[in-house]
Amino acid sequence: MLELPRIIAHRGASASAPENTIAAFRAAAAAGATYVEFDSSLTSDGRPVVFHDDALDRTTDGTGLLAETSFEIIKHLDAGSWFGPRFAGELVPTLEEVLEALADLGLGFNMEIKPDRGREAETARMSLTAVADIWPTGAAVPLISSFSRASVAVAKDSGAPWPRSFLFDRRPEDWREIGETLALFGFGANHTHLDERQVAEIKDAGYRLSAYTVNAPERASLLFNWGVDAIFTDDPAMMLRSIP
Repeated sequence: MLELPRIIAHRGASASAPENTIAAFRAAAAAGATYVEFDSSLTSDGRPVVFHDDALDRTTDGTGLLAETSFEIIKHLDAGSWFGPRFAGELVPTLEEVLEALADLGLGFNMEIKPDRGREAETARMSLTAVADIWPTGAAVPLISSFSRASVAVAKDSGAPWPRSFLFDRRPEDWREIGETLALFGFGANHTHLDERQVAEIKDAGYRLSAYTVNAPERASLLFNWGVDAIFTDDPAMMLRSIP
């Protein structure tokens, strides 16, 4: 059974290092985090890489869409200079590289399956295969999540043994049906749209609840008081110091 830690490093320690890079995951471990979140997406030729945006422009020196760019191009992009000069040359990591790094660092993880339109099932299959091939037996239990119902359904139907979470911005009206159909472990919610009643209803239905992306200790304390199990934060060091 997965016991989520209360503080999860969002895309690594992304307040301290460029998000979704090996540097960010190392920074999360150095900050005392035990669990990180990252995004798994596919290049145009179907290679799973750890990257959040649809477009390359914000966090690399590349241009265009990730889904329309081959891994041969992606693997040479600078994914660190945008954050700061000392991270120049940091690369977009493959999913395999991230899993190996997390295992070496002793970190657990929440993998968000982040497909482009039309590749919901393929992205899930490729991502789950990598976890099955690489993640060590006996290591921390992963959590598999997505905003895509189709991707979470693939995780369920694949027989993968890891718990699943469905992500949402605003709670869908059919959240109970989603939970039952996808046999969910829990939900991940945009904290800005959560209220105490919603938290109570989700928890009373037997689900774990995490909230993203929380960077104010006061808000984190309120969410925990409502019954939220875990928060995703860009600054795990600060949050671990602030939250007892």
